[in-house]
Amino acid sequence: MKNLILTLALSVGCLAYSNAQVQVETTPQTSADVGMAPIKKGNWMVGGSVGSLGYSFEGKSFNINVNPRAGYFVTDGLAIGAQANLGFKSIKDADNEWGYGISPFVRYYFPGGASATGRFFGQGDIGIGGSSAGSDVSLNLGANVGYAHFITQTVALEAMFGYNYSKANIDAASKQSGLGVSVGFQIYLPGKR
Repeated sequence: MKNLILTLALSVGCLAYSNAQVQVETTPQTSADVGMAPIKKGNWMVGGSVGSLGYSFEGKSFNINVNPRAGYFVTDGLAIGAQANLGFKSIKDADNEWGYGISPFVRYYFPGGASATGRFFGQGDIGIGGSSAGSDVSLNLGANVGYAHFITQTVALEAMFGYNYSKANIDAASKQSGLGVSVGFQIYLPGKR
């Protein structure tokens, strides 16, 4: 009889415990109402493009790049900073190349056309770079437009489209230009107030 009562008590206890384990279904956050808070003077942004894809018209080449970047907001909506340019290039009928470089940039977030969860921006950069193919130093220029969609108060997903120009040797006429698309993210860190 003791075993029956003990078994019954354990069964009731297990049933009560299992009913208490209710799963709450949540949906992932897809946007945040941020307004101007992330792009205020004194804030920082870090992140970059997790994949830049491009096609060169002159060189008939395909490239993919990773561009980590960091910037500081010198005034509301205007950030200056630097980005590293790390890439891989596959050239038709030639060896593959690995690229590297650094580019200071200026990014401006447009006040018009903005929503509470996103901002349009323009970014210009100028820098130098090199590659595994030779010892030439290249001048790199870029002009991009993009959209930052804030998924939290401090994280935004971005898409950029723009024109890129590279002159492989400053003394020679070897140059490349083309269009590029990139997808990335930024983390916005509040500065000292």
